[in-house]
Amino acid sequence: MRDKELPTRKHIRLKNYDYSQNGAYFITVCTKNKMCIFWDNNDKYQPLSPKSTLQTVGAAFRRPENPHKIRLSEYGQLVKNELDKIPIVYPDIVFISKYVIMPNHVHLIIIISNDVNGGRRNAAHTISRIMNQFKGCVSRKSGFPVWQKSFYDRIIRNANEYRAFCDYIISNPSTWGNDELFSK
Repeated sequence: MRDKELPTRKHIRLKNYDYSQNGAYFITVCTKNKMCIFWDNNDKYQPLSPKSTLQTVGAAFRRPENPHKIRLSEYGQLVKNELDKIPIVYPDIVFISKYVIMPNHVHLIIIISNDVNGGRRNAAHTISRIMNQFKGCVSRKSGFPVWQKSFYDRIIRNANEYRAFCDYIISNPSTWGNDELFSK
């Protein structure tokens, strides 16, 4: 018998919804214990500035730094590579329309198109299956468990929601300091 009972996990999927059906999904997946491992050390605790700054290159030269460029760590680059592979693993079925890799989480929009010639594919690919394979690949290649259990999803219901989630993904690095997942 355990001294402490584990908390009951809240069901976060929409009840009776078929997550393999055609549609767009906004996904957030977080690192285990909010580990900030995806940006270089100099970037992970600071939001990216919306204004250009100058970076010293040598004794007498300066060049403008791109304030919207995230410098990914080794683990961040691994996440990027695995995200870029998803449409290759599921050709003509799964598309990643937009994503951002934050220090301790990832936001992405996945679009599923399971129809072929008006019919359904033999093996429907669900959001859970896609995300579990992605998370497993990242953890295996990292050599340690990178992710928290499960992930958060939101079914994108219309073009306005789609645009709002795209805007959120684009602006997330510059608002990192105000993010609920921000941790020092």
